[in-house]
Amino acid sequence: MYSKKEYLRHGILFIATLISTTLAGAEWVYGKSVLGEGESLLTWEYFWMSMAFSIPFIGILLIHELGHFFTAIYHKVKCTLPFFIPGWLGFIGIPTIGTFGAVIQMKGFVNSRKKFFDIGVAGPLAGFVVALVVLVYGFTTLPEPDYIYSVHPEYADPDFQGYEEGALDFELGNNLLFWGLGEVFADPDRMPAMSEVIHYPYLFAGFLALFFTALNLLPIGQLDGGHVIFGLFPKRHREISLVAYVLFIGYAGMGMISPYSPVEDLMLWIPLYVGFLFICFTKSGLSLKNRITLVLSIAALQYAVAFVLPGVHGYQGWLFYGFLLGRIMGVRHPEVSGFHELDTKRKALGILAIVVFILCFSPEPFIFAEGSDF
Repeated sequence: MYSKKEYLRHGILFIATLISTTLAGAEWVYGKSVLGEGESLLTWEYFWMSMAFSIPFIGILLIHELGHFFTAIYHKVKCTLPFFIPGWLGFIGIPTIGTFGAVIQMKGFVNSRKKFFDIGVAGPLAGFVVALVVLVYGFTTLPEPDYIYSVHPEYADPDFQGYEEGALDFELGNNLLFWGLGEVFADPDRMPAMSEVIHYPYLFAGFLALFFTALNLLPIGQLDGGHVIFGLFPKRHREISLVAYVLFIGYAGMGMISPYSPVEDLMLWIPLYVGFLFICFTKSGLSLKNRITLVLSIAALQYAVAFVLPGVHGYQGWLFYGFLLGRIMGVRHPEVSGFHELDTKRKALGILAIVVFILCFSPEPFIFAEGSDF
């Protein structure tokens, strides 16, 4: 079915991604504070230790993609092998998680709502089950509370006051499932703060898996969640996808334009931001007039909210993903002939996928605050 060249190419990408996530895991889990003078994280010792992060993380992504892959084969839809995308930039000082994800490209024509649904829902649900197992294991096997001193020995110093001025303070943003599993399975005395979860390889791998699951299950366009909505609501999926995208980009850009900013800044920033929104709706399927009206309405509403509630901000980290969705992928799902409803079992799986999305979604998944107090 696939040539030796294809197996080789995809295998090399997979191995490269495993290596890059292992190197990234060493930076996140252990950090530079554990090192003595002249030591480096680029050693075999830290490499093997960091596989406690990379193997479960990449394993969950692999199961996700294989869910799509084998379902596509079952429905006789041609597709590529999983493409894993390595992405470690630690050698130039930029923190990454070692990968930009994994994808499978459909090469055959999908002529059925049922096939779209099955292929779309199989990946995130398969990966979610494995992520659940990894997280339960991580929460039930937490190390002793003094483990954190091996990563941050400075915490043991009674005179320690917090991060130095200008240091980058980082923490993970909680979601309902991660919080709930911690409440049920973790020993409260050993449960780390969200700012320290990155030092617990199984928890960090599981958290990232939930993050990617939520991204894929957004009910927009041709994302996995878009396939689910396409199957569940055959006559309303376009409206649902567009509304979901408007809410997503509207939340992301909250606080981008504020009446409390200097006038000279607003004169430059408002046209740029409105232009950005306009580009984001390039593949929305709306007419030019409706696009302009919608974009101006979103910007005006965000401006009004900033006026009434100046402390309210969205998560601007979502804007780039919103741009990719709107400009590159599009927010519309390709149509198929007919409006046949899904059977009861598939509807139940679709509802389950929506619940999984709600449980996994973090409004602010990665929180950076430069120079903030510890």
